[in-house]
Amino acid sequence: MSHSVPPTDSLLSHFENLEDPRTGYLIEHRLVDIVALTICAVVCGAETWVDIEAYGQSKVDWLSTFLALPHGIPSHDTISRLFAQLDPHQLQDCFLSWVQTVAQLSAGAVVAVDGKTLRRSYDRGQGKGAIHMVSAWAAENRLVLGQVKVDEKSNEITAIPELLKVLALNGCIVTLDAMGTQKTIAKQIIDQGADYILSLKGNHEGLYEDVQQIFTWARQQHFKNIPHEVYQTIDKGHGRLEIRRHWLLDSVEHLVDADQWAGLKRVGLIESERRLPGQDPTITQRYYLVSLNGGVERFAQATRSHWGIENGLHWCLDVAFHEDDSRIRSGYAPQNMAVIRHLALNLLSQESSAKVGKKAKRLKAGWDNTYLTKVLASVG
Repeated sequence: MSHSVPPTDSLLSHFENLEDPRTGYLIEHRLVDIVALTICAVVCGAETWVDIEAYGQSKVDWLSTFLALPHGIPSHDTISRLFAQLDPHQLQDCFLSWVQTVAQLSAGAVVAVDGKTLRRSYDRGQGKGAIHMVSAWAAENRLVLGQVKVDEKSNEITAIPELLKVLALNGCIVTLDAMGTQKTIAKQIIDQGADYILSLKGNHEGLYEDVQQIFTWARQQHFKNIPHEVYQTIDKGHGRLEIRRHWLLDSVEHLVDADQWAGLKRVGLIESERRLPGQDPTITQRYYLVSLNGGVERFAQATRSHWGIENGLHWCLDVAFHEDDSRIRSGYAPQNMAVIRHLALNLLSQESSAKVGKKAKRLKAGWDNTYLTKVLASVG
């Protein structure tokens, strides 16, 4: 089977500037061939280096139609060594270059930023803990926009600005949980031309209590003569009833340190009431700092979209890609493979002809070269 246009051409063009970390005279397999083989294999269900080699051996004739493969399929040890040495910042740059050609974010698009630990990536023998990646997720496009590894001696507060600075955020709404609710991060989001919705919790003493009190007081007054917006949604299903009440208040100038939060215009409250048959209702309240000019429905939709990173990305990586079970540990390999998984997930998410889940799409791609070609060309 031959192709007039190799199925990985537009995708792999973004990896042309990747530097080969290997010693020149020892190189038998082209860097681009190993990267292309790994992407194809991971899309098709491979989860280990041995899987990737086995996939290559079973598809060598098809792969040879668009890859040079001067010495056939590389061994799993060769693939493993390369990904352990490959500069993760360079691989991230290649990923970003590709994503920016395919992610056309509309005005007001929600970009959710959240972290995930790769549970089995620790290496006790080397004294290495499990790695933690912070990712940006375009909710409506269902695309990973980028990812950064959190430094072992640090936390998400240092990784989030690093991730944000490489993203094109103009006109977007960035949503963050309480760890990312920092004055410097709020300023960076505003400086990059975006808006923010930042979750506020007890780790911001003073401000959290202030916002809590202002809402308690406003509700006691039934919001009489208090500028505000309110919006309610009701979800029913499987005997469950969930009522979400959303409020936005304009009065922020008297809050503790309000002037130190760049762009802060409003504060938000979401009260979720969950009712199950035969049980007392449970009520939870969440507070937010908001830079949006208006639109409580937009606020409601954006905060709901934020949780899509749990289902659309983290859950999918665990269920369809078994990321939490991955024992890839050496060198830079864990974070490099996290990038490859994100790339594979993006490709599978954008291919819409097969009306099945990601796991079934991976199997179908592994069985059917024509379908895999469609996945590889689905974006880019």
